[in-house]
Amino acid sequence: MKIVIATNNQNKLREAREIFSPLGIEILSQKDVSVSVNPEENGITFAENALIKARAVYELIHLPVIADDSGLCVDALDGAPGVYSARYAPEHLLCETLLENMKDVPTEQRTAKFVTAVAFIDENGREITLEGNCPGIIGFEKRGTNGFGYDPVFMYGEKSFAELEPEQKNAVSHRGQAFRKLYDYLKNHYQQEEN
Repeated sequence: MKIVIATNNQNKLREAREIFSPLGIEILSQKDVSVSVNPEENGITFAENALIKARAVYELIHLPVIADDSGLCVDALDGAPGVYSARYAPEHLLCETLLENMKDVPTEQRTAKFVTAVAFIDENGREITLEGNCPGIIGFEKRGTNGFGYDPVFMYGEKSFAELEPEQKNAVSHRGQAFRKLYDYLKNHYQQEEN
């Protein structure tokens, strides 16, 4: 079985291939199927944005598609940056902007969570969305060199996401959770169809 993931992000592609390969599923990038779409993500939830991306690819190829949308929700900022996480600041200033906006917030009020919604559209156009989230707190400085985005300031226990090894992060991360839920769905769904 082949599934197209609505991204050309190498990190997401590698992660998805690692998770779904035990099912014998081949994960293809948009580039692999010669699709180049970048729809406006104007949904107000992560699930809506994931579906916008998945539908844009599905309409062109009519193959099964996975898309996800992720972000950081900070309690002290009323859930911001949320669905605007990628547009909160220029990419190289995401952490700095967040730290500046939280400079007067005490430790006990720095709770946050990473959220991922994953959308799947099967070969017949049926749609589902699943969600994963990982709670943590926002640190006071950037730490670590692994990861990307807000990982250096998102503390999971004693370490930032950027200090965790990839396997450690995948085991607890929001995206890992959402992809594993989809793994379980695909495993059950397609095994039932084969029986």
